[in-house]
Parts: sequence; C-alpha cells; structure tokens
Amino acid sequence: MTKPTMIDLFAGCGGMTLGFADEGFVPVLAVEWDRSAAATYAANFGEEHVIAGDIAGVRDVVIPPADLMIGGPPCQGFSNLGLKRLDDPRNQLWREYMRFIMKARPQVFVIENVDRFSKSPEFQMLTDEVERGMLKNYELSFGVLNAADFGVAQRRRRTIVIGSRVGKIELPSPTHARSPEPGSGLMPWRTVRDRIGGLPTRPGSTELPESVTEFFGEAMPGVFKGLDIHFRRDPRPLSLERYSYVPPGGGRFDVPTELLPRCWREKPTGTTDVMGRMRWDFPSHTIRTEFFKPEKGSYLHPQWVPDQRRRDDDRIFIKGDPNLSVDRVVTHFEASLLQDFPEDYQWVGSKIAIAKQIGNAVPSGLARAIARQVRPYIA
Repeated sequence: MTKPTMIDLFAGCGGMTLGFADEGFVPVLAVEWDRSAAATYAANFGEEHVIAGDIAGVRDVVIPPADLMIGGPPCQGFSNLGLKRLDDPRNQLWREYMRFIMKARPQVFVIENVDRFSKSPEFQMLTDEVERGMLKNYELSFGVLNAADFGVAQRRRRTIVIGSRVGKIELPSPTHARSPEPGSGLMPWRTVRDRIGGLPTRPGSTELPESVTEFFGEAMPGVFKGLDIHFRRDPRPLSLERYSYVPPGGGRFDVPTELLPRCWREKPTGTTDVMGRMRWDFPSHTIRTEFFKPEKGSYLHPQWVPDQRRRDDDRIFIKGDPNLSVDRVVTHFEASLLQDFPEDYQWVGSKIAIAKQIGNAVPSGLARAIARQVRPYIA
C-alpha cells in the first residue's frame, strides 16, 4: 500500500512531522522561515523537500498535491502570554495555510495552536471559510488536548483542529490519565523520571561541541545529538543559594525573603511557578523557549534532598543538601526528551536557537496520537 504523503507548514524543527512519520506518513514539502529550525528539520528528514523561507514567498506552482497537511501558524499574536492585537501580521499567516489547502487539496488537514486559539477571531474566520467559503468541503473537529494524556511526560495543553473532506474525524481519546480508574484501559501519566532519569546530573561542559555543517548553502553550528546538548550553565552563587531552598513542586515562595530579587519581594502574589522545581514522579510543566531561565517557570532539576532547617519570621525554610541536590535548570537534552524527541534526534544552531526550537515544538507523542486517528480515513 502506498504511504500517504504530507506537507508540514510552519514546520519548526520537525516535532509534528516526527509523530506523523512514525505512523507511516511521508513528507513531500516542509516550509519554515527560521533557518536554524529548518536546518534541524532537514538534518532529520532530508533537505531536498524543505523550503527555508517565508511561506508567503512560496509560489503556487511548487506546492505538490498531498494526502495530508499539518502545521501550527505562529501563536504569538493571540497567545495568553502576549498582546492580543488583531492587526498583528503573524495572525494572518493562517491565510497562507488556506492557500496551501486550496493548491494541495489534502484529504485532511491538522492545525495545532495555543489552547486559546478556538476563542480567537482568526479561528472564527477559519470556521466561516468552512461554513460558506473556500473550505466548505471540509468538516471540522476541534478541542484542547493535553500532551500528558497521550504518553508525553509534560503537561502541555494545545488546541487541535482536524479538517476532513473524507468524513468527520473526531479528536483522539486519551491513552493516559493522572490516576486511571481500574478497568479504564488507560495508563498512568509518564513522568519526568521516565524521560530523564539516569542522565548525568552534573554535565561537564557549558558549551556545544565545535561543529559546523552546511544547510541551504550556509554554514551552521551542528549537527549535534544526545549528550552534545547536555551542557550546564554556571549560575552565580546567589542564584545557587536561591535554588537550594526550592523543593520538588515548589517555587519562589520557598526562597527566604532576603534572598529574593526586589521585584519579587515587592510582589508577594502573582505567578507561582517561577523558579519552580520539577517532580520526579509527575509530568513537567510546559517546556517553553526559555526553559534555561529558572525565573521563567518550573525548570529546576527534580533531584533535591533536604539538608537543614532554620526559622525566620515564623517560617521554616528547608535547604537542599548541596552534595545530593541538583541545583540547576534542565539541560537542552533533558528539555528535548521532555518534549518527546528521541535521544538521537539531530539539532542545528546556537544554544539559544536550539532552545527556541525545542520550546516551540509539538511533542511527537501528541502528533502520533493524532496521526493514528487520521490514518484510517486516508485512502
């Protein structure tokens, strides 16, 4: 049986393609404007079908027919973390997605986006096109899925839209749960330990190896894989002191007041998960693009052993044992594993570029679940 073909738009470093390729789909075109991300995609799936450039510049004549189209138009314009500007040009890139649908005529298309996407004006415009416009031959299913419910060791909520002209396709049902009921057939959530347990806790280097490879006629750092991206940062002594007080599942409120930066001392309420520590036996929080900054979320390594107690203003602070606790953020390698990339996945770019690729990716386990749901409908 001929394997179904697919196009990946806004492909990033290939997380979504990875999940669909695992289920037998063959990529025939990928478009990604970030050249480092496009190079990472090319390192893993081949350069010959990759366009590293602006999707608006891709001519109709080079768009091949495909059975499936996947992709996630950039979400920064209406993300809960950003400004909701209707005139943000990034919000209009979904129109390019529709142009590709009209040219490639896929049997099915899949859109992945932020959890609030279904409440956005752009989503309403998309549904209008399905009801009475260019996409009127397609039926939509949509909803918010949690990657942890599909075997990913990360709680990451994303809106998934499936459009089909071969019969309505419902979203996949969870395969995992936090506390599965007996007889439900569901498996327990995968944990941080499942993915990064056993890795070296104290990486020897703070840098990527020296390596350069050419992609799209340009020399780029890489290709790196596995322990190549398992490098550490060197925090200041004050930062290490702060980290040492944070237990698994804890955060900035566990740090003694006198050690907090002024902005946090003067804001006793608000964000709770910053400077947080992961838990070994639970999925991680969402891995974002700046996971290497502890002030951005719960990114401290989960290994922590209490050391001593002291009382301050009627509060008891428990400090981690510096000989047994791992007071650092997760490495790029650990973050990639929590994003469900395989250990031998290949990476191209600078440290910051690779972190951005990891944080922006679709966990392949979530993509695989969608691919398994879609595959039986494609002739």
